[in-house]
Order: sequence, then C-alpha cells, then structure tokens
Amino acid sequence: MPVHPTALVDSGARVDPSADIGPYCIVGAEVTIGARTRLMANNFIEGPTEIGEENLFYPFSSVGVASQDLKYKGERAETKIGSRNLIREFVTIHRGTEGGGALTSIGDDNLLMAYAHIAHDCRIGSHTVLANGVTLGGHVLIDDHARVGAFTGVHQFCRIGRHAMIGGYCVITQDVAPFSLTSTQRDPKVYGPNKVGLERHDFSAEAIQHLHKAFRLLGSKELNTSQAVARIREDIPQSAEVDELLTFIEESQRGVIK
Repeated sequence: MPVHPTALVDSGARVDPSADIGPYCIVGAEVTIGARTRLMANNFIEGPTEIGEENLFYPFSSVGVASQDLKYKGERAETKIGSRNLIREFVTIHRGTEGGGALTSIGDDNLLMAYAHIAHDCRIGSHTVLANGVTLGGHVLIDDHARVGAFTGVHQFCRIGRHAMIGGYCVITQDVAPFSLTSTQRDPKVYGPNKVGLERHDFSAEAIQHLHKAFRLLGSKELNTSQAVARIREDIPQSAEVDELLTFIEESQRGVIK
C-alpha cells in the first residue's frame, strides 16, 4: 500500500493494499478504504467511515467528522461512501446523528465539486453532481442523476428527485420534483421538465412530452396542488415517469416547488 511518509494512518484503519494515501493525510480509527481509492494530499478522514473502491479525494477534503448539529452529543454514527466518486477540494462530509438514523451516505459515481458541504444524515444517491459551494442542511435526500447548481443552499429535510436540475444560487426550502428544471434565487420556480438532461439519459420524446404537460398543470394558477394532481391523472396517459412524479408529490412532507 503506497503511504506517503508524512501521512498518519491509525492502526485501527482497514486500508486496501491497492489504495494510495498521499502526503499529510490523516486516516483515523474505524476507517475502511477500498481498492484503488486515492487520497491526494492533506485529506482528513475520521471513523466510523466506510469508503468503497476507486474514489478520488482531492486535497483538503474532510470526511466523517462530527456533526454541527447542537443536539449531537457524541453518540456513535457513521459515514458511508460508495465507489468511483470524485470529491474535490475542501468538500466537507459530516457523519450522521442519532435523530437521523446515525448515517450519512453517498452512493456511486458522484461529483462533489469544491467547497460543497454534506451535512449530517444526508442521503445522496448515485450519478449526481453538486457544483461548487452547494450546501446541504441535515437530513437532505438527493435521488439519482440530480444536478444542483453552484452556491445553492438546500434546507434541512428537503428532497431532490431523480433527474432534477437546479440552477445556481438558489435557496431551496421545499422538495424539488423529479425530472424538473428549477431556477431563480430566493423564490425558486419550476420551468418544466429537465429536457436536455432527460434526452441525454435516453428518455423517450413521449415521456418528456407527458412530463411537460404535467408540469404545465402543476404550474397553473387556477389549480391548487391537489387539483393539479387530479387533472394530471385524468388528462395525461399513465406512464412510469408521470406516476413517479405524482407519487413524489403525494409523499412530500414539505410541499413541492411549483
């Protein structure tokens, strides 16, 4: 295992022999690092933390440290990171708390750009992109293939649905519907389906058209959310994408941005 002589790896850590620990990195007890994962330099990782294979941590990232939640009293909590993630400079990822399931988790193939912050008990899926300076409050859920623009803040307990795209500098205080394109600062609005992103992931033209009609009804000033959902069920042919959108809305605890 390549370990730079300036790095400190606790004897309680389990590091795969093919991992690469760069200069001035600190790896604490109860940290597991999988095959071919590389810590470039000056990374701090504290346990209990489990990291998968082929991740790349750029300099000065901090992973698994205690939550900033004032209710956290040192109870045991974990951080889990999947495989093939790119963790850029100065990213901070905090472990969970007892009140949130004691786990912060990140899936596979994600890009967390510089200065992104993942707070306690967040759950991030796979194939997501969090741009520079994105800040997630505690307990945020981000589903697969979502994109969050630079310097956007997401309020605690919000959920961002699959294939959603959020513009830069937004303030997100409600759930973001799957497949949606959401933008403008302070008072975010949905501008329809994330058409370009859906096309890139081989969604059919028919599926995108159905979503477009659904978002038009959701945005109607003449309909409240319940009425819009009922109209969507009546007027738009049933599809997996529309069903997923409606289920997301009906399960939302904070309301959905329209």
